[in-house]
Amino acid sequence: MSVDLLAEAMNIIKTNSHVGKSGCTVKHSKLIVKVLEIMKSNGYIEEFEVVEDGKGNKIKVKLSGRINNCGVITPRASVRRQEWYKTEEQYLPGVGIGIIIVSTPKGVVTNREAQEMKLGGRLIGFVY
Repeated sequence: MSVDLLAEAMNIIKTNSHVGKSGCTVKHSKLIVKVLEIMKSNGYIEEFEVVEDGKGNKIKVKLSGRINNCGVITPRASVRRQEWYKTEEQYLPGVGIGIIIVSTPKGVVTNREAQEMKLGGRLIGFVY
């Protein structure tokens, strides 16, 4: 049994994207659904669907082939609103390339949305 469902889901998505598959299936959790919504709105995946199987639901993800790398950030470090530039430099390959997914008091958002709202938060993952 997996301890970190989000890490397992991101690894499955990254692996299937690199191999060239058009879709994959990951385990269900509320956080994974929020992360997939962010990835979909930024064009990293095409769509996803929650499938109820009676045991613990699964999510079918349709990949777009745009993911070079994705993963979780552990430990879930906190970031102040003034430290976004340094954090982006650490986790993303270049300025404006990719997104960092962060949990804020206003919900799970991208680093750009957190900067616009002038918020800090806890780092969850990255995609580029």
